[in-house]
Formats: sequence, structure tokens, C-alpha cells
Amino acid sequence: MNNFHKHNHIHHSESLIKCLVDCELGSELSVIGVNAGYRAKQRLAHLGIVPGVKISMKNCAPFRGPINIIVRGSSLVIGRGLASKILVDCRNMDKE
Repeated sequence: MNNFHKHNHIHHSESLIKCLVDCELGSELSVIGVNAGYRAKQRLAHLGIVPGVKISMKNCAPFRGPINIIVRGSSLVIGRGLASKILVDCRNMDKE
């Protein structure tokens, strides 16, 4: 049973799907989905943040402030609460 927990923990720590606020600045990310209600999903879709689109984190304001991202060549600033609902693949897209 101990080996099961160790294996499960290792697998969990290697996960590359995270919420946007947990990824590093400057990294290029691929949107997996949005874990939010209808209106939040609609608002993000209008901004171009939909599954499959590539985004990059440009800047992060201090003290849990808003996050500046690049989506399809446009710079957007979104609140940290909304950004925390965006699920992304944190693999380095340059390597693929």
C-alpha cells in the first residue's frame, strides 16, 4: 500500500495541467478548458480564450493583482480570480 501512495504522489507531481496563476511568467501555454460558469466562459471566449488556443503569461502584478497575458497577439489583463479558473497545459510549447 505504501508503494501505491508513492507512485500516486509521483504521478500527481508530474502533472502538467494547472490553473493559469500557477504557471511561470514568460511560459507559452495551451488552454485546456475553463472551470467556471456560463457567463465567465462566455466572457473568456469573447476575449479569445478558448480550448486549444496558445497564450503566454507576460506579467503578474504583486500582491495577488491582475495577470497580463498575450492571446493571439493581443495583450489582455484579467483578474486573478478569473485567471485561476483557466486550465492550461504547462508544457513548453517550443519543444513540441
